[in-house]
Amino acid sequence: MDYRAVEQAIMQRGVEWSFEPSLDRIAALVDLLGSPQHSYPVVHVAGTNGKSSTTRMIEALLRERNLRVGRFTSPHLVSMRERISVDGVPLSEERFVEVYEDIAPYLEMVDSRGRRLSFFETLTAMAFAAFADAPVDVAVIETGMGGVTDATNVADGTVAVITPISLDHVDYLGPDVETIAGEKAGIIKSGATAVLAQQELPAASVLMRQAAEVGATVAREGLEFGVLSRELAIGGQLIRLKGLKGTYDDILLPLYGAHQAGNAACALAAVEALTGGDEPLDADLVRQAFLEVRSPGRLEVVRRGPTVVVDAAHNPAGIRASLDAVQESFDFAKLIGVVAVFEDKDVQGILELLEPMMDEIVVTRNSSPRSMDVDDLAALAEEIFGLDRVHQVERLDSAIDRAIGMADALGEFSGAGVLITGSVVTAGDARLLLKADEAQ
Repeated sequence: MDYRAVEQAIMQRGVEWSFEPSLDRIAALVDLLGSPQHSYPVVHVAGTNGKSSTTRMIEALLRERNLRVGRFTSPHLVSMRERISVDGVPLSEERFVEVYEDIAPYLEMVDSRGRRLSFFETLTAMAFAAFADAPVDVAVIETGMGGVTDATNVADGTVAVITPISLDHVDYLGPDVETIAGEKAGIIKSGATAVLAQQELPAASVLMRQAAEVGATVAREGLEFGVLSRELAIGGQLIRLKGLKGTYDDILLPLYGAHQAGNAACALAAVEALTGGDEPLDADLVRQAFLEVRSPGRLEVVRRGPTVVVDAAHNPAGIRASLDAVQESFDFAKLIGVVAVFEDKDVQGILELLEPMMDEIVVTRNSSPRSMDVDDLAALAEEIFGLDRVHQVERLDSAIDRAIGMADALGEFSGAGVLITGSVVTAGDARLLLKADEAQ
């Protein structure tokens, strides 16, 4: 098989967002594979927002310690291969094919029992197998959705990290933050260390209860660890972190926003917990690791003149954090938005948050079949923004061109910028169209 054929074979297992929550299928598969997920220590990351950025920061800190690290994240921005990385590099097309062909006979065995494996389960098993083959010293695994029945939960994290929890995927995870927290808490296992980002009280109570029930050690942002100070810096922010074992000064983090500083604190605590002992990490190592962190599609500047920022926020909590960061870090006199969202999200909540910040908005669609119909999105946007501020464009490429043209028309010194947001798919599509990787 070639890479495209493997991609198609995985995609034929259904769409990522539609599945029957259960660990039965993935458990049967990894059992046949010899339980590769138990071949290395795992740092398991769950939460609603900030998972991918936190996962990348943990990976950077571990790699700076000269460890071989496997990273599993989702969803991808452009290529499916992005999800499975070893040594900070996505699997090559050839290696991706090899891993799939290695597990394919076992996929068929589980399928034949009437338990057809899903898209995400297949990729999860591939990651576990690839990391065992490498072999890696540590794997940093991001959940896909939830925790209790997420396919990644057949692994037992030595450290479980829970990033901020808010309402999202309510059809699968529950109607309120407390119920969703119960799902996320499922990754906290007996004897693990639970690193908890700051949470709403209902979520915090659920997480603490789970940790107590399984005998996990708890480290809480704002108590056992946290951000001591932060200030703006060129290309990001300068932060001072309190870890579990020491204080780390003068860390230049090339990412924007208070939420990313919080993610950095969680990542640091996770690595300290994993290493054991009482000695702090080497401060120079910590500084170098954070200096090298990148989180594509998360308030990423992909063009200058005018400045174009791409962000993957897709729910009100994520949008709120991103807008706070834009207001703090970018001196935009006028902001033009390009927005494409999934129809099953809280679209009204997202638009209501965007309205005070965006002078004009270009509504469009992304490449996903889940993308909200442009007519429907425009109608809702017009109710919130008013007719004069809403521009409707059917294709994302044309929408981006329209927004950049509007910013250009205001003049070189107008201070106008463009923010493209609403979905991970929107961010990925925009990065591809604007050739973000080639520009870096």
